[in-house]
Amino acid sequence: MILRALCLCLCILLMPLPALAQSRAAVEAQFQSWLTTTLWPQARRAGIARATFDSAFRGVTLDWSLPDLSPPGGPKVPQQQRQSEFGAPARYFTRGTLDSATSIGRQMARQHATALARAEARTGVPARIILAIWGRESSYGRAAIPENAFRTLGTLAFMGRRDAYFRDEVIAALKIAQAGHAPAGAMKSSRAGALGQPQFMPSNFLKYATDGNGDGRADIWRSEADTIASIAAYLAKHGWQKGRDWGFEVTLPATLSCALEGPDQGRRIRDWAALGVTRTSGRPFPQPEANEDGFLMLPAGRHGPAFLVTRNFYVLKDYNMSDLYALFVGHVGDRIQYGSGDFRTDWDTLGRMNRSDIAVMQRSLQAMGHDTGGADGLPGFRTRRSIGRWQEATGRTATCFPTASLVKALAK
Repeated sequence: MILRALCLCLCILLMPLPALAQSRAAVEAQFQSWLTTTLWPQARRAGIARATFDSAFRGVTLDWSLPDLSPPGGPKVPQQQRQSEFGAPARYFTRGTLDSATSIGRQMARQHATALARAEARTGVPARIILAIWGRESSYGRAAIPENAFRTLGTLAFMGRRDAYFRDEVIAALKIAQAGHAPAGAMKSSRAGALGQPQFMPSNFLKYATDGNGDGRADIWRSEADTIASIAAYLAKHGWQKGRDWGFEVTLPATLSCALEGPDQGRRIRDWAALGVTRTSGRPFPQPEANEDGFLMLPAGRHGPAFLVTRNFYVLKDYNMSDLYALFVGHVGDRIQYGSGDFRTDWDTLGRMNRSDIAVMQRSLQAMGHDTGGADGLPGFRTRRSIGRWQEATGRTATCFPTASLVKALAK
């Protein structure tokens, strides 16, 4: 299949320019036919008015610059590897990114204090967390979100790798337009189809977007109050526990295994403390947290800061399924509200690795019976602790993080 896809790409590259233009023109014609014969009937069954549909797709053509496209009738193109090199966790927390998110976040906290207080009172989600997500997703509304949502979603629904998923998202976007949440010309998305300042997929908009200023719309493109209320509603409906923190930076005793990481290996925070886990600040864990579950989280294994996180950390991961994303949000939120500085423990300098090398390591561990959570070249907590368990079983010092030398050792 890969060879066929490569051959197709080569044929297209070698095709005379008039023929290439003609080929694209044929696909564009197929797209216009698909809008009429396939998408419109589905939209009509979902209650979309013809005027709404025609307005959304008037003048819309395919966006050929999007990744993972397979024109109808051609072979499915394998998903592109857009991150061939794995970035060490430290690269997620650059000085410029942290300082900018913090300083602008404090400005936004003052400027939108009323909307933030209203959202926090309604949902229990702290203002600092709302701000940190807003900052990460769209730089507090300052980032350009330039794409025509219907062009992006339509292209992905017609010839994207996940076409069925995006057909449903197109219908959701049409419902948003029909309800008048986004006036004409304001329906903008990312290149993945995520909408507005909170970067909601259309289906999530329908579930969580909230009118924060009382005008009857949830305008997450132009209204800061609606954006704030919508982020808070999303987290609340995903289980944010009012009054609890997201987590704490901690120091681990050398004897405590880094392979104890993960949301399925929780224990009461007071029990972690009994094992010698302490806060790097020197302060005790808050008394209300003592009898609640905490979970060890080591984004760089023994090569960086360690954290004891709460269930709220995993609510942040529901917004974006990345340990580093959730950690960034919690950390920036603390910096905004409390003036917290950098993590007390430094990140080790680690050599760069290709995702393909990490995938080799994951497959080797899987062959030994370890659960790495897949072989995608991204070292999530299952991969990290599998490395640690293998290291412990083979008499090595457990570090729970991939390195070039470990790839070689596992390849033997």
